[in-house]
Amino acid sequence: MDPLSDVLSLLKLRSYVSGGFDVGGDLSIQFPRHDGIKCYAMVSGECWLAVEGVAEPVHIKTGDCFLLPRGRPFRLASDLNLVPTDFRVLLAARAKDGDTASWNGGGDCFIVGGHFALDGKHADILLGALPPIVHIRKESDRAALRWCLERMRQELHERQPGEFLIAQHLAQMMLVQALRLHLAEGVNGGVGWLFALADKQMSAAITAMHDAPAQRWTLQALAARAGMSRSVFAEKFKEKVGTAPMEYLTRWRMLLAGDRLTNSAEPISAIARSLGYDSESAFSTAFKRVMGRSPRQYGRVLSNGARDATHVNRSEAVAA
Repeated sequence: MDPLSDVLSLLKLRSYVSGGFDVGGDLSIQFPRHDGIKCYAMVSGECWLAVEGVAEPVHIKTGDCFLLPRGRPFRLASDLNLVPTDFRVLLAARAKDGDTASWNGGGDCFIVGGHFALDGKHADILLGALPPIVHIRKESDRAALRWCLERMRQELHERQPGEFLIAQHLAQMMLVQALRLHLAEGVNGGVGWLFALADKQMSAAITAMHDAPAQRWTLQALAARAGMSRSVFAEKFKEKVGTAPMEYLTRWRMLLAGDRLTNSAEPISAIARSLGYDSESAFSTAFKRVMGRSPRQYGRVLSNGARDATHVNRSEAVAA
């Protein structure tokens, strides 16, 4: 897999709510703080998006897509001077109308999307690399999302068997496509692995580490993958990613190890060998340094947390 797919797979990305809301007339809805990441697309109509802590509101037009990865409260409004309605009003409307909430008869503003849960332990890998709002608005980018939007509209309106599952997969496609388009813009000044993927040389080195995490990588070998001298590569990697190449490699290995400790029955010694460590003690030392606890403690704590976790009820709607 490629690095973006690797990270999304590690985070156990799942859409636990997907659907839409169709509003007629004036729109002003306040949404609370949320966990995970929300991804919406404007199928028809337009409105303003105001996110807490962001100075300027964003104008969302037909065909636009936007991600809200930081969990901040936000408001969608046709006029930001209008008194907002609590989002739970939409929940009640959706309960009567399947997966689409209809308000004031609908017809003026139709928004679809999904709310995605991420593995809480490592969610910052993705969310920390993104701004409070990712706004996809270029015509070429909107064209790339158009098929998903049309399919989502059909699924939510036609109410065919299996529509809930299809809507969830479409929402995931919208999210990944939006992240891909955001990457393609090559955001200037951004620091982190996600921004580094927009740089072909840095992406080559990161992909090599993800493809073969157990390999005994050296700075020279990674620099060769990037087509650069060792010193220039080390400097540019630190500048783009925010950490040294070997530190990045170690963290990625430990994240993979943490996933296997909680989701497989493999012994620690086998995990250590599969990630390039000759001894369990060397692996355990590295793991504790990066993850904050020993492999045995980590597996036990995370397994207990998984057993205690409760599932979000499907009826909480896309507005949740």
